[in-house]
Amino acid sequence: MLFTTAIFVGAFLPIVLLGFFALGRRSTTGAALWLFGASVFFYGYWMPAFTLLLLGSVVFNFSVGLCISRARQQAQRTAPAVWLVLGIVVNLGLLSYFKYANFFVDNLDKVLSLSWHMAHITLPIGISFYTFTQIAFLVDAWQGKVHEVRPIHYGLFVTYFPHLVAGPILHHAQMMPQFASPSVYRFQGGHFAAGLAIFCIGLLKKVVLADGVSPYADAVFLGADSGLLPTGTEAWLGACAYALQLYFDFSGYSDMAIGLSWMFNIRLPYNFNSPYKARSISDFWRRWHISLSTFLRDYLYVPLGGSRKGALLRYVNLAVTMVLGGLWHGANWSFVLWGALHGSYLMLNHGFRAVCIRWGWGERLHASRSFGLLSWVLTLLAVLVAWVFFRATSIDGALRMLHAMADGMPGAGGIHPLLWNAGLQVSVGAGWCAALGLAALVLPNSNQVGERVHSWCLRSPDGRVALGAAAMLSALFLVLVNSTRDAASAFIYFNF
Repeated sequence: MLFTTAIFVGAFLPIVLLGFFALGRRSTTGAALWLFGASVFFYGYWMPAFTLLLLGSVVFNFSVGLCISRARQQAQRTAPAVWLVLGIVVNLGLLSYFKYANFFVDNLDKVLSLSWHMAHITLPIGISFYTFTQIAFLVDAWQGKVHEVRPIHYGLFVTYFPHLVAGPILHHAQMMPQFASPSVYRFQGGHFAAGLAIFCIGLLKKVVLADGVSPYADAVFLGADSGLLPTGTEAWLGACAYALQLYFDFSGYSDMAIGLSWMFNIRLPYNFNSPYKARSISDFWRRWHISLSTFLRDYLYVPLGGSRKGALLRYVNLAVTMVLGGLWHGANWSFVLWGALHGSYLMLNHGFRAVCIRWGWGERLHASRSFGLLSWVLTLLAVLVAWVFFRATSIDGALRMLHAMADGMPGAGGIHPLLWNAGLQVSVGAGWCAALGLAALVLPNSNQVGERVHSWCLRSPDGRVALGAAAMLSALFLVLVNSTRDAASAFIYFNF
């Protein structure tokens, strides 16, 4: 079920909200169970065949987490680690089967000419997110950080529908205390109105902005992947269009997830913080997909040794972490190269910082506006080049795009065949990119807007009623606009 559809906005969400708060007046456990059941239904509506897989994963990981905690309480020396390894192996085994089995067999067949053939395996939506969420839970249980053992709250923590299929990757310490708080189960008008407003902002980003610019990215990348060489103008326009489509698509989902949660008096962590304003690649990764960056840092980079074992191993750990982060996004060599590129960027960034510190340039460069501008331009250009591999479905397609971008040759006679054949105009696409780029760089982000709106709604009872009504009408209008299209557009991160 998509957040942008009429059935979600007009039926599912109102029914779930009414049931949640009606039950919450009598029983917080009943309300939590209701929300858990609704979240499972939400997932099953989209992919009913994999609902049992989701529930089986929840039961298995909760049971393993209990075993780890009990073994720790009994001061058993090896049992907690054994249970942890078992849990991680099973989780990664399932993820690897569904996500990478076809990729592995196909590549092995090409290298060894074994004539192996494997039926296509359908990827369950959200498996990457709920797998990582539960691996983090098991590691924290092993470290003695888990104190919540109520099965309903755990099931809700994993399946909670605003985050289930596209994040953020949640930490149990962020969610369990909220599910245990009685105030969460009482309707609060200020939270509801602010949440509805933020949901509408995210809906606008997805339905109008991301989907509006997507044809320009699709036309160019599909042409490049099919063997055609774009003109330089098409390649740059396609790359910029995709960078902005992805920005507003992912930002829009993050806003909707946060807004929906506010309606239920629940706070999700911010997952997106104006990444195109970053002035270094390290800063970019502190702003883009924050929950994934945090997970990779805490549960992969740090266990590998982080920066504790010298500069050389630090760079190796960065490279390994980013390559695996790229592979997490999908079973495709283009994702591996995307991760490798970002690993290289981070190594260069940390190396440059080390040189600056050694020679005492840090404060002078930090105070320089021209250096700040140059850093921002280089960071944005590096991210844009990497997005080409992220979007292209083949290495050859990505290389064609980069070749055209480097060559920069305009179309002969002003003709741009890939856009022309799709009925698109360069001037309109450039206008889209200019407007969206300006919005991403100049306007306050949704986190800032949301906090201000939330504070205002808590202070102004009359104002929040008016805001809630306006947001509700806006949401219905945007859903109506979306329903007039030939097909519903899923969020990009649904594919990961």
